[in-house]
Amino acid sequence: MSRISDLLNADFETLRGALDRREISAVELAKESLRRARATNASLNAFVTVAEDSDALGQADAADVRLDAGERNAVLGLPVAVKDLILTKGHRTTAASRMLEKFTAPYDATVASRLKRDGAVIVGKANLDEFAMGSSNETSFFGPCRNPWDLDRVPGGSSGGSAAAVAARVSPFSLGTDTGGSIRQPAGFCGITGLKPTYGRVSRYGVVAFASSLDQVGPMCADALGCAALLESIAGPCAHDATSSKREAPKFLEETRRFRDRETLLGLRIGVPKEYFGEGLEPDVRAAIGNSLAALESSGASIVEIELPQTRYALPVYYLVCTAEASANLARYDGIHFGHRSEKFSEGTLEELYAMNRGEGFGDEVKRRILLGTYALSSGYYDAYYRKASQVRALIRRDFERAFERCDVIAGPTSPTTAFRLGEKSDDPVSMYLSDVYTLSLNLAGLPGLSLNAGFDAKGLPIGLQLMSRWWEESTLLGTAAFLQKRDPSTLRLSPVAAAFAAGVQP
Repeated sequence: MSRISDLLNADFETLRGALDRREISAVELAKESLRRARATNASLNAFVTVAEDSDALGQADAADVRLDAGERNAVLGLPVAVKDLILTKGHRTTAASRMLEKFTAPYDATVASRLKRDGAVIVGKANLDEFAMGSSNETSFFGPCRNPWDLDRVPGGSSGGSAAAVAARVSPFSLGTDTGGSIRQPAGFCGITGLKPTYGRVSRYGVVAFASSLDQVGPMCADALGCAALLESIAGPCAHDATSSKREAPKFLEETRRFRDRETLLGLRIGVPKEYFGEGLEPDVRAAIGNSLAALESSGASIVEIELPQTRYALPVYYLVCTAEASANLARYDGIHFGHRSEKFSEGTLEELYAMNRGEGFGDEVKRRILLGTYALSSGYYDAYYRKASQVRALIRRDFERAFERCDVIAGPTSPTTAFRLGEKSDDPVSMYLSDVYTLSLNLAGLPGLSLNAGFDAKGLPIGLQLMSRWWEESTLLGTAAFLQKRDPSTLRLSPVAAAFAAGVQP
């Protein structure tokens, strides 16, 4: 196997070091990443669009010039996949929907412009659930993405393509978005590390909106150090986004390394919510999370049982808030101002044209959520549903405030199960929604959360451990995850698709 291929399968520090020492070039890395993207896309379907050679290799060549001149930063010259919900100037941004199938972005999202500023190489636009609405990546207009650990299973959603690209080691980094768990749940299903930052830490400018008070862009990588590096590139104030915090981003990579290299975790208090360990939690998931908690405790951390009593309301509150906001955000896609224009329409009223454009342009799950949200916001129902949900949302946030008086990090499962089979839950929306039951509260509270691999079930599928911290304390999450990954490198095991590349076999 070639040195380039070996390095693309390596951890972040190994890859970063080889590039900085000029043992390999950014162009060589980009070529291998593009080769893998094209080789796997028929089976994985992780990308809606793979970058043109001229574009990606041009970015890589520019990165090599900067590296040869002695410039160094955490992402310079490294390939990255970008969720196809994030605008990249001059390229298609589809939100995995027929509604935007032919849309070309007229400008870069802030996160995309920051990646380009720092010299990262964008190798493609990753598949997702349509308009980020889903938990399995099965609602994409371009077909479902598949899990690199088992091609008959889902990669999670909505950032399934972003997770699969990293798990297959097509790219060392990817960007996802998280509205109710859409970075953490696919990270858990695909055995990688994914971080949902504090709301406002990362600009949403240029990101196709689903639910504006919940959406947040975040990094996905094989390990926590890689997530820290990518977060350092994209985080910070943005004048174009009124919801972006004015806080400057800290040196995430430096702080994560410092935490990882601690001899013990003495003084770190880990809160364990009893509400996350009830019915529906698979035995293998329960056991793996228990082993992770034992590892934290044996390293000096103290385990504290906490309560998050409003957790039982998180699912209905989330689906009232997110569908109401989706109904408002997606109203702009009418086929006249934006989006798909029906070729079947010949004559009729403007209302009939809107109905045909939207009926053809949106998939079933998007339609379901628009209908639910419009109903919740309608006259006579606003107070009973949306306003009441907003009040309970405040109580959920208060639960976390009280919990963090007793602990520094909250730990629990990312999802109650490992990755389920394609089609298994397609006809049961409520069952599908329950796969995010442990992740929703965090978005409602605006807190940061991270998922890392905690081990494997009896079928060899990854199990996600979710860590949560106080607002703006992403470094604590990244450091704790890096500490665990240093202690047990087996959790960074390659997926079968990535292992095939390592063996020189076409996956």
